[in-house]
Amino acid sequence: MCMGQRIYAGAEQPSDVSIGFQERLGATVALDAALRGEDGTPLTLRQLIRTPTILALVYYNCPNVCDYLLIGIAGALKSLTADPGRDFQVITVSIDEQERPVDARRAKRIALESIEKPFPPSAWRFLTGSGASVRALADSVGFRFARRGEGSFDHPVGLVILSPEGRIVRYMPGADFLPADLRLSLLEASQGRVGPTIARLVRMCFSVEPEGHKIVFRTLQVVGAVTLSTAGLLVVYLVLAGRRRRRSGSGGQLT
Repeated sequence: MCMGQRIYAGAEQPSDVSIGFQERLGATVALDAALRGEDGTPLTLRQLIRTPTILALVYYNCPNVCDYLLIGIAGALKSLTADPGRDFQVITVSIDEQERPVDARRAKRIALESIEKPFPPSAWRFLTGSGASVRALADSVGFRFARRGEGSFDHPVGLVILSPEGRIVRYMPGADFLPADLRLSLLEASQGRVGPTIARLVRMCFSVEPEGHKIVFRTLQVVGAVTLSTAGLLVVYLVLAGRRRRRSGSGGQLT
């Protein structure tokens, strides 16, 4: 079972919940965890990470949400103007130690085809690893998951954005992403800025048009929010001004 909604952060995570993201902003990912490339070559993240990196933990034989996550990444990458491999890269790692490079190659082929434009294969790596290595990597980014029977896992869904030094700078929960969200997160990662992303504001102001896959400014929502905020400030001003006038009037009366 894949879980896309149970996502928790830091101290807000209930003590009795073991599945979700426990944000570790500013921490360094497990750079030396022993992993395998799509061709089975041993490697580590230290060897790969040289640029802002989108990290996704999934398992390649996941029956539902993992596929949506990979398709969501591909859809966002299709609209990015940044140069893959130079300005950013994507690394996907399987949390299932039983999966092999052949599973990684299959998932990679589908993901690259989903981008629907030329994309350098070296800029999106699909890795596997032993149980110990996967756990070390997951723990380093606060990705808390559990096996549920043979070939099934409960796990959170989302992305971890890393700086070129491998520091965790952003979390992007969910399985669908606006290109603007990703662009801002990668820009902040390139600058080493750690903290809640301003891309959340972008998601409030923009939406994706399903048919055309275009970013659309949410005019009504934004105008409505601004109007309500302005009205609220006006009410507060009138209340405070009224209180000042009453105090001024009381101070001027003869006793």
